[in-house]
Amino acid sequence: MAVKGRESKAHIGIFGRRNAGKSSLINALVGQDIAIVSEVPGTTTDPVKKSIELHGIGPVIFIDTAGIDDSGDLGKLRIGKSMAALNLIDLAILVITDNVFGRHEADLTEEFNRLNIPYVLVFNKSDVSPATNQFRKLVSRKTDHEITEYSALLPGKYNTELLRVIKETLPPSSIKSQGLIGDLVGQGDIVMLITPIDIEAPEGRLILPQVQVIRDVLDNDCTAIVLKEREVDAFLRHTGIRPKLVITDSQAFLKADASIPRDIPLTSFSIVLARQKGDFEEYLKGTPKIGELKNGDRVLLLESCTHNVSCDDIGRVKIPRWLTNFTGKKLEFDNVAGLDAMPRPIEEYALVIQCGGCMVTHRQLVNRLRDPKKHDIPITNYGMAIAYMHGIFDRATEPFTGKTKKAGDQL
Repeated sequence: MAVKGRESKAHIGIFGRRNAGKSSLINALVGQDIAIVSEVPGTTTDPVKKSIELHGIGPVIFIDTAGIDDSGDLGKLRIGKSMAALNLIDLAILVITDNVFGRHEADLTEEFNRLNIPYVLVFNKSDVSPATNQFRKLVSRKTDHEITEYSALLPGKYNTELLRVIKETLPPSSIKSQGLIGDLVGQGDIVMLITPIDIEAPEGRLILPQVQVIRDVLDNDCTAIVLKEREVDAFLRHTGIRPKLVITDSQAFLKADASIPRDIPLTSFSIVLARQKGDFEEYLKGTPKIGELKNGDRVLLLESCTHNVSCDDIGRVKIPRWLTNFTGKKLEFDNVAGLDAMPRPIEEYALVIQCGGCMVTHRQLVNRLRDPKKHDIPITNYGMAIAYMHGIFDRATEPFTGKTKKAGDQL
C-alpha cells in the first residue's frame, strides 16, 4: 500500500444552506470541536480544510464551505469559492434541513452529476424536524438519491449509519492509494533510485516523489539503493549488482541512460507518479506533439505545489529552455503553481505540461486536465517531456507500455 500523506487523503466537501449545521456535523462526526459553530448565519465564509481521522475509513480532509444561499456581493464571492472546492473533492455531503429542497440544492446536485462527484444527502436536525415521507419521495425523484437522517446533537444515535454511507459512497481509490511499482517488481528485487542533490534539492531531506517511491519499494518487500547520479557507474562496476528497475530524477535522464545497461528497465519518478495520478494514456499520446510546436505557440506548465523558485527551476527555467532548443521555435510560457486559476483561456495553449502531481490527489489532477482534454489540447508530463526531448522517451515509458525502440526512432 502506498504511503498516504496529505496529498493522498480523501477530500470530502460539506455543502448546504447557511445554518444547516454543516460545521456542527463535522464536529459531531469526529467528536471534537474543530469547526466554528454559531447561530449567526454565514459564520463560515471561505472554505476551511480540516484534516481528521474517520472511524472505519481512515484519514480524510473535510472542506467546510459557506452557505449556498449566501446573499449580497460578498455572499456571491463566498459561493464562488465554495463552488471552486468542487475541483478538490472526492465526495460531497449536501446538508439539508426543515424539509427544504429548493433551487440551491437542485443546482448543486446537478453540478455534482456534471462533474461526476459522488455525493451523500444528509438530513440534519432530524430530532427537531424529521423528514416527511412526502419530502423523501420528492428528493428521491429529483436526485435518485436517498436521504440519510442525522442530528449533530445526538451523534451516538446517527454516526454509525452516516459513516457507513460515507464509506460506501467514497470511491475506493480515494481511501486506498494505488501502488507505484508493485506490478513491476517482486519480493527481494533491488530497485535503484538516482537522486541528484543539486540547487533544487531541499536542505536536509529528499523531495516528496523520492520519499513516496522509497516507501513503495519497502512496501513491496524490495531493497532500495539510493545514490547520486555521479555514483552510478562506480557502484555498478564495483558491486556487480544488476537492479530489477532503475528510477531516476528526470533531470538526470541522459546520465542515467548512459550508465544503466539497456536491458535494465529505466524510468523516472515523475513518470511513475504520472501513471498513478495522471492520465497516462493521454500523456503518451500528447508527448510527441512537442515536435509539432510552431513559432508563437504558448505552453502551459502546471505544478502541483508552490515553492521558492531557484535560478535553475525545472518548470520555469529548464523545461522552457529545453523546449526552445529542441524545437528551434520561439515559444511563450505560462506557469501555474498549486491549484491556482489559469492565467488565460485554455484554448490559447498549444501544449500543457503537468508535473508528477505528488502534492495533489488523483481527482484534483484529473479535474485540472479536464479543460485541456475537452479542447483537444495535447497534455504531457514533466518526466515524459524531458525524456522525449532527450531522445529516450520510448525507453523511459517501456516499463509500462512494453514497447521498445531504438533511440531516435521517435523523431
